[in-house]
Amino acid sequence: MKLITYVRMGKVGFGVLKNEGIIELSGRIGNDVMSIKSLLKQNLLEKTQEIYNTMSPDIPLSEITYLPVIPDPEKIFCVGLNYQEHKEETGRPDVENPTIFTRFANTQTGHLQPLLKPKFSDRFDYEGELAIVIGKGGRNISEDKALDHLAGYSCYNDGSIRDWQRHTSQFTPGKNFPLTGPFGPWLVTSDEVGDYTKLPIETRLNGKVMQKAKLSDLIFPIPRLLNYISTFTPLSVGDVIVTGTPGGVGDRRDPQVYMKPGDVVEVDIGKVGTLMNFIATD
Repeated sequence: MKLITYVRMGKVGFGVLKNEGIIELSGRIGNDVMSIKSLLKQNLLEKTQEIYNTMSPDIPLSEITYLPVIPDPEKIFCVGLNYQEHKEETGRPDVENPTIFTRFANTQTGHLQPLLKPKFSDRFDYEGELAIVIGKGGRNISEDKALDHLAGYSCYNDGSIRDWQRHTSQFTPGKNFPLTGPFGPWLVTSDEVGDYTKLPIETRLNGKVMQKAKLSDLIFPIPRLLNYISTFTPLSVGDVIVTGTPGGVGDRRDPQVYMKPGDVVEVDIGKVGTLMNFIATD
């Protein structure tokens, strides 16, 4: 199934995609089930599947504005330098543990929405990535049980302001400008994706392929990431982990390539879908 969060007629809702339309789920399963996160917390994916199997869409896609898949995650963890090609292009050494930094929920945006280039910098770079959403919380999650904790997968573009990212050794300033983290278009449940390592990932800027890899190329695979992160903090339902970007970022090209107003950027991840945004200025 593909779960989607949106605005329609000024009201936030969520639903499941079916035949180019949406079966609205807000309040349909229960008065307190008003978001994907609340649905996951109450373990209602099987009930959602029943609704999907028996009902027709209520809303055409043309009537919605996409929101981030999970607009209000408790935590967003991003993984740096998790593809060998990207690590090599940055000149970073091998490490024993994942490089983890955080992004704030209010920096996110949705599919087909503006991706804002800050007026403070012209070094606005793309980073196509696979995002995972936690469906079952936990602490000290073992690698062999890690995938049981996933609700599903989505696309993410970790829009990066490179000069601000390098003010110090900490990435946070360059990763948290408003509306620089597109997340979507939807959450694809784990059963529909199957083996995530077989997924291709590609980032395109104005139709030109800039990044291309396979999820099997991750240096630290998803089970290792869940094990590592859940060791230092509990993972909660709805938390998001953005798993890293392949080589080919604009900042490491010669000549360098940065996103500018009017550009269109896409992150395409096989069965998961294609996230598209256009660049605007704040």
